[in-house]
Amino acid sequence: MTKRAEMEQTACRRQSVKMADIVAKMKLETLTPDIDISGIRVHQSDVNRPAIQLVGFFEHFDPHRIQIIGYVEHSYMLHMSQEEKEKNYAAFLSRGVPCVVFCRDFMPDDTFLRLAGEYRVPLFRTKLATSIFMAELIRWLNVKLAPRISIHGVLVDIFGEGVLITGESGIGKSEAALELIKRGHRLVSDDVVEIRKVSEATLIGTAPDVTRYFIEVRGIGIIDVKELFGVSSVREIANIDLVIRLEDWDKNGEYDRLGLEEEYTEYLGNRVVTIRLPVRPGRNLAVICESAAANHRQKKMGYNATEELYKRVQKQLTSPREED
Repeated sequence: MTKRAEMEQTACRRQSVKMADIVAKMKLETLTPDIDISGIRVHQSDVNRPAIQLVGFFEHFDPHRIQIIGYVEHSYMLHMSQEEKEKNYAAFLSRGVPCVVFCRDFMPDDTFLRLAGEYRVPLFRTKLATSIFMAELIRWLNVKLAPRISIHGVLVDIFGEGVLITGESGIGKSEAALELIKRGHRLVSDDVVEIRKVSEATLIGTAPDVTRYFIEVRGIGIIDVKELFGVSSVREIANIDLVIRLEDWDKNGEYDRLGLEEEYTEYLGNRVVTIRLPVRPGRNLAVICESAAANHRQKKMGYNATEELYKRVQKQLTSPREED
């Protein structure tokens, strides 16, 4: 990672999600309306189905995960004796779990409801099957709780490729983005890009809520891209597939003319292919960015123009010359 990139990045913050946001997103039915959930936050995307906890085994149990009761757990609870319920429910709910969600529209029994009220553990219910609910919840939490940084740059969707344009302030990032928008591509964020690591192979970028859909062009001021060019000119989120770093043209500098070796920029431990693009009067940055995105996409689909040219040259050199 370059020193400039390190200076741009902010420190990663530990993320959390409000319980109320989870309830709204997953459309959960509240079974304990008297319990205040405004102060409850979830800090991890992993969930737990408390199978062995219902029989009293709590070694290696993580109480900070959302607890989910599915068909198997609910069936077992129906066959527990009253003595087992009082003992094992209390041991489970007293550990401070953030909430318990019953899938398939199952209802907790009276003992579970009573003890949940005593230990102030909110209970919810969903109509979804257990596996479907867990998959959707984990996917959403992975995005919300992903490690994130904010960097100075512009993120544009070009031909379906998320292109992050970086460079010194005033070098022409926003102007290039504006021309790309006019050419039919979509703006994700201008000036500040929030990058989240959702997996070991995927980075996504979004705009801060305050500046979403706005772009700043020196000499004009602030432009509302969504209102000026329509909803088809913006996106809320995009993968970061390619980084284009704009640099002042240096006539003595060495620039890649063939693309034989790829450079990378590292964000949150993930490496992204990077192109250094020198800027000088007369160069159409939008067209070059557009071509770079198309070429990058072509490489991902298995075709590399540089390799194709090399093969042709090798074939030309090795083939016998025709007699005059």
